[in-house]
Amino acid sequence: SFYTRRCITEDPSWSLVTVPHLTELCIQHIVHNFEKNPILNYLLPEHQRKVVDRLSTSLPLTVTANVVSHEDYWKRCCIERWQVCDVSNYGHSWKRMFFERHLENILKFFIPNTTDPKQVLELIPLCKGYVRKLEIDQFLPPVRVDQKEESNDLTDTEEDADFSEAYTHHYNLKDLITALPHLEELHLTYGVKSCGMNFEWSLFNFTDQDCSNLAAAVKMCRNLKVFKLTQSKVDDDKIKVLARNLQDHPCLLELDLSHNLIRDSGAQALGKLISHSRLETLDLCNNQIHHLGAQALAQGLAESSTLTSLNLRLNFVEDKGGEAIGHALLTNTSLKSLHLGSNNLSEPTAAVFSQVLAQNTTLTSINFSCNHLGLDGGKQLLEGLANNKTLTELDLRHTEVEQETDFLIHQIVWANREAVRLGSLQHPTAEPL
Repeated sequence: SFYTRRCITEDPSWSLVTVPHLTELCIQHIVHNFEKNPILNYLLPEHQRKVVDRLSTSLPLTVTANVVSHEDYWKRCCIERWQVCDVSNYGHSWKRMFFERHLENILKFFIPNTTDPKQVLELIPLCKGYVRKLEIDQFLPPVRVDQKEESNDLTDTEEDADFSEAYTHHYNLKDLITALPHLEELHLTYGVKSCGMNFEWSLFNFTDQDCSNLAAAVKMCRNLKVFKLTQSKVDDDKIKVLARNLQDHPCLLELDLSHNLIRDSGAQALGKLISHSRLETLDLCNNQIHHLGAQALAQGLAESSTLTSLNLRLNFVEDKGGEAIGHALLTNTSLKSLHLGSNNLSEPTAAVFSQVLAQNTTLTSINFSCNHLGLDGGKQLLEGLANNKTLTELDLRHTEVEQETDFLIHQIVWANREAVRLGSLQHPTAEPL
């Protein structure tokens, strides 16, 4: 008889579980071909997530910028690129962080006449929906063809700054920042961060051309709320150009011009700006403002109804300037915070502020540190504070005020602060002072 032999050709380890689902195969295909065919928005939300989790962070921005909105993807992009990533500084948006920092990076290393401007302009349609703040802490000058003869003269002097202004013009921000509809904050410093042994004054030259370009650009940024231009050797002539362009700006609330070269005529232009704008905060720390400039700012304060904070620390306003500001505060009802530290002030200014403290009900913080108020000045301030209920900060460090007077002043200010704190606990919805 014939035996029929049966052969089993099946794989005993085979299982249906190991067959990829069709969905999985599709997702793999979409990820693999994403650059050519980014069809993310046609997928169901759970499939979108799976695709995004596998996308490479090195995909071109032209592909991902306006297609991928998932924060997880942009978080990966940020963390792979930068060591420190504090998303709270970017409205808790990783996508905003990525585009702001990416754009800042291009601008910090942009070399005029060398870097292709398209690098910036082609980025505008990709980033304009997300950029709200730009902080650019260096601007590089064009590469110079060295025209100087070798000489034994010292070259690291201020005169070197004037050697060839034409070659030091920096990137013109106008086309970029006027095309960013959501730009609210702009922080700029014209200089080079790490020039090392190649130091030249001309690397820190904010030119007249830079100034007129910037002034025209900022004037057109209609949503700009905060403008900071610091450590850039901004002088009176340049401040006048900027102030003229910022007059009647619809949104600008904060202007920081600290660590520059602003003198009296520049301060006069800013005094006018205070009364012709919606400015709330003006920082002029570490400039060269004397009493005439302070008097002009005081006049602006007398006419202003919006300014809440003025910082004049490290200037030279002296008593003529300090008294003028004090007199303005007898009628001004908007200013809450005033910094007059290190301004060569003495007893006459304290005498006027004694009157201010007795009458003004808006000021909550005054800083007189590092002035020569003396024993009499301290007593004047103490007298003025007798019935004051609004001042919650008064800095009198290094003012030569008598220790007992300082203690009594501190007690009054502390009591005011406690009253405000208890008031805010009882009325949590009330706006804090």
